[in-house]
Amino acid sequence: MKKILLLNGPNLNLLGTREPEKYGNVTLNQIEEKLRVKCADYGVELVCFQSNHEGDLVDKIQEAKNIGIEAVIINPGAYTHTSVAIRDAFLSVQIPFIEVHLTNIFSREPFRHHSYLSDIAAGCIIGLGAKGYFLAAETLLNSN
Repeated sequence: MKKILLLNGPNLNLLGTREPEKYGNVTLNQIEEKLRVKCADYGVELVCFQSNHEGDLVDKIQEAKNIGIEAVIINPGAYTHTSVAIRDAFLSVQIPFIEVHLTNIFSREPFRHHSYLSDIAAGCIIGLGAKGYFLAAETLLNSN
């Protein structure tokens, strides 16, 4: 594996300050930097992208195959529960991905219990905080 894409959806740019009792004090930049180092230790490039806009995430997924992305780690945020477009983008490119959620979506409001991505994901890591990103990366990095 040479390249992994890390995708983060809406409001994840506010990690570290947004509801820290739920999401923790670690910023998205801190997560990205530590993941870059972890991936580099395996000779893998980590490409990071965050957007509050659904279409930007869809564009990045569609572009992934053309830039040599072999796997994706995604925290789609609220788009987990609403985006057929992100689901269809993953189905179109056939790149394996792991879905990550900082909180346990099943212990939250009922509308958060459904994911449009989980059934097509290679795996899901839910409710383990920022550690979930690292578990996803470790899984992908050791899959060869």
